Amino acid sequence: MKFHPRICVSIGRETIDDALAIADSVAAEADVLEIRLDCLALPAVSPFLTLLRKPLLFTNRPVWEGGKFAGGEEERMGALLEAVAENCGYVDLELLAPDDSHQKMREALQQSSTKLILSWHNFQDTPTREELVGRMAMMQDKGADIGKIITTAHSHQDVLRVLQLQEVAEQLRFPLIAFCMGRPGVISRVATCDLGGYMTYCAVNEQEATAPGQLSVNTLREIYALMGT
Repeated sequence: MKFHPRICVSIGRETIDDALAIADSVAAEADVLEIRLDCLALPAVSPFLTLLRKPLLFTNRPVWEGGKFAGGEEERMGALLEAVAENCGYVDLELLAPDDSHQKMREALQQSSTKLILSWHNFQDTPTREELVGRMAMMQDKGADIGKIITTAHSHQDVLRVLQLQEVAEQLRFPLIAFCMGRPGVISRVATCDLGGYMTYCAVNEQEATAPGQLSVNTLREIYALMGT
């Protein structure tokens, strides 16, 4: 059976109209569209759910985990909980978010078909295998449907350490998104799904990357085409 990677295109525009327009323009190349609510001047959920047909992932990344949302936690969670109430495809919540946020999310998900991605990003380096496996175990314990571990690679050893997490994830039967940011980590964004990763992320174009080392959707599709994927 031919392998088909799951590609998520991240949309980080300031206005809803711009975000909708660019999402529509790349929808054919995407399996999932990530709506970065933290990039919007006036965050909203319903316009995207109403007008876009692709599975949607809503993320409202706080500044303390590399995002742009600088407001209060209750306000930040409000938009995510609205997305869950509307049965969006996926919602992203940080592993290190306050316990109260996790509790509210668990309660909301009981009445929803939305899948929960618990995420953890390290913008400095790539920790030891033990710490990475520990983060994955925490995600599973906190009720994640899918885990997301993203680190910064400074060498090929860092990249291999993160990609090898898929062996543990397979043993645990735990869907895992795992790759590296930074120049050495670019190859992991391409390879992760072929090695068992649940999904990889890319940008609308080279100028709109929402993370270091993120490829454009066209470039990623070209690479997969060359690979016969």
